[in-house]
Amino acid sequence: MIGRPCVGVLAVQGAFVEHEEALRDVGADTVQVRTSAELAGVGGLVIPGGESSTLGLVAGESGLLDAIRTAVADGLPVFGTCAGLIMLARTTTAGAQTLIGAMDTVVRRNAFGRQVASFEAPVDMDEVGDEPVPGVFIRAPWIEQAGPDVTVLATYDGHIVAARQGAMLVTAFHPELTDDRRVHALFVDMVRAHGAEADKANIAGGSARVRA
Repeated sequence: MIGRPCVGVLAVQGAFVEHEEALRDVGADTVQVRTSAELAGVGGLVIPGGESSTLGLVAGESGLLDAIRTAVADGLPVFGTCAGLIMLARTTTAGAQTLIGAMDTVVRRNAFGRQVASFEAPVDMDEVGDEPVPGVFIRAPWIEQAGPDVTVLATYDGHIVAARQGAMLVTAFHPELTDDRRVHALFVDMVRAHGAEADKANIAGGSARVRA
C-alpha cells in the first residue's frame, strides 16, 4: 500500500476523535464510520472505547454490525480498545451480549473495577519497543481466556490486556488518551501490510486474466 492508508474509526460513541488524531500522527488518513457505505472504503477499522452494550445495539440496529462482521471475516485489519476489545471477543463471562465475535477470546467486562477504580500504569509491550507504554485503564476489561491462535502482547497484574490474532489487535487500555503513538503505529503497519498483500493479489489476478 503506497501513501497514506485510510483508516476508519467507528464513530458511534467513545473517544473516536482522539483515535483519529493518533492515527493521523502516525501517517494515516481517517474517516468516521457510522454506515456500511463509509466502512466499505477503508483499509482498516478502529473500534474505540465506550459502552459495549450500546455499541452493539446501535451498530446492530443500523446494519453496520453485520457489515463489520463480514469485513473482519474477510481480513479487514481492526483495532479495538477497551469496549472495542469486548466487541471483538467471542463471548464474555457475563453471558449473552451482541458482539462482533471474531476473536477467539473470552472477556471479563469492568474487570479492573468501575469508573471510580480507573487508573494509569505502565504496561510492558515488547511488540512496540523496550519502553513500557502508558496504560490508561477506564472501567477496563481483561481477557480471561485466549485461544491458541491469539498472541498475548501484554499483561498487567497477571491478566491479559493486549493481544493480537491475525489482523485483529486489541488493548484493554486507551493508548489514544496518551501522547505515546506506538500502538497506533503498530496498527497502521498492519493496515499497510494488509494493503500490500491485497495489491499483490490484484496484480497476480490481473496477470492471470491477461495470460488467459
